[in-house]
Amino acid sequence: MEPLIVFSIFFLIVVLAWLVGTYNRFVKFKNGIEESWSGIDVALKRRHNLIPNLIRAVEGYSEHEATLFRTKGDYLTGSSGVSNRVEEESRISESLRGLLGLAEAYPDLKASANFVALQASLNEIEEDIQKARNRYNRYVGKFNTLVESFPAVFIARRFGFEKRKYFTLDLATQRELPEVDFSSSGNAKE
Repeated sequence: MEPLIVFSIFFLIVVLAWLVGTYNRFVKFKNGIEESWSGIDVALKRRHNLIPNLIRAVEGYSEHEATLFRTKGDYLTGSSGVSNRVEEESRISESLRGLLGLAEAYPDLKASANFVALQASLNEIEEDIQKARNRYNRYVGKFNTLVESFPAVFIARRFGFEKRKYFTLDLATQRELPEVDFSSSGNAKE
């Protein structure tokens, strides 16, 4: 065989192997994103199942706040899109944060073994949400990098692979760090 034909066949095999390998990486990351989203969804459903128990625990101490929280928590529509789900879950986290804040106003509630157990369950569930979110965002990062990388961008365009959005959610049990003001420390020199 002529060296040019051998080189052409070799080049064609290398390009074909790269195309197949790159396409398979897109599929791998896409499936990883879907699998990790399922993990987030399961953890969020566990959190939603816990909310009625938290409401019942608070109802004995403050009917007004529990009723307010119940109406705030009713707007979960169960949408599957990341953007819509982030908005819904953020509102629920904010409401849960307010509900947990009630424990500060009602020392008997804060000391209740039932409420403490529910709060511990919520902490565990939210840790699971955070782990699943981190896994999801790692896959999204890898997928988005591949979508934007040259020459993989041509395969992404050809097969309709588009960038995905990261899942960001402030959890109800996240604590805000206190603000520190160093300007009035007395160490300023004129």
